Amino acid sequence: MKITVCGAAGRMGQAIVSIAKIDSDIQIAGALEYDGSKAIGTGCPAITSVNNLEKFLAETDVAIDFTNPESALKNLETAKKYNTPFVIGTTGFSEDQRKKIAEISNSIPVVFSPNMSVGVNILFKLVEVVAKKIPDYDIEIVELHHNKKKDSPSGTAVKLSEVAASSIGKNIDDIGVYDRHSLDAVRKKDEIGVLSVRAGDIVGEHTVYFAGPGERIELTHRAHSRDTFARGAVRAAGWVKGKKPGLYDMSDVLNLK
Repeated sequence: MKITVCGAAGRMGQAIVSIAKIDSDIQIAGALEYDGSKAIGTGCPAITSVNNLEKFLAETDVAIDFTNPESALKNLETAKKYNTPFVIGTTGFSEDQRKKIAEISNSIPVVFSPNMSVGVNILFKLVEVVAKKIPDYDIEIVELHHNKKKDSPSGTAVKLSEVAASSIGKNIDDIGVYDRHSLDAVRKKDEIGVLSVRAGDIVGEHTVYFAGPGERIELTHRAHSRDTFARGAVRAAGWVKGKKPGLYDMSDVLNLK
């Protein structure tokens, strides 16, 4: 399988390239970064400008993107021209940008997931099951990441909150609370709180609390290395190759539905 990695010099991009280089079944067709990046010309394979994406897509089975929402959408549009399957690990998309991704997925197969790890996607499923069983319990989500992470809350925390809200018959847009800096912060019924922590070099940690009378349940996932996300992205690439056009996520890749 030949892959092209967009965002190859970033934390996730480097992890994906490293894993791909030691897998005899994978060949890196292209390693790309934004035009003007200091990383261009470095590495093996040498990183080149994303302006050359079309040249590499002609020889690519699947493209993997860990960049930013604007770049990811632009790269996805380019992949559409070449009918190249696409894996999106980028987070921080607006609702309109998500709709655009869904629209493009009518033409090419797209795996779009805020988190590529096996464990986190099992966590999504566990949260769904628990929330449905105890819908009257208070639900709070706390996520921790390194101090360089741009989006807050994390894409994974957003997905967890969406899953929890849907499971109790609510819409997260109506009950999500992201700031309790107030003199009147008494918790309201059915609201779901999401708290973000940014500190040090934390790879990623998410905990979902279900608190009821006299007890609480805590579901936690801790990532020890970015390699777990990189392996998931590579696994998604192998899965989506040859699939019909459509919008997929890691629950499809892992057969969790």
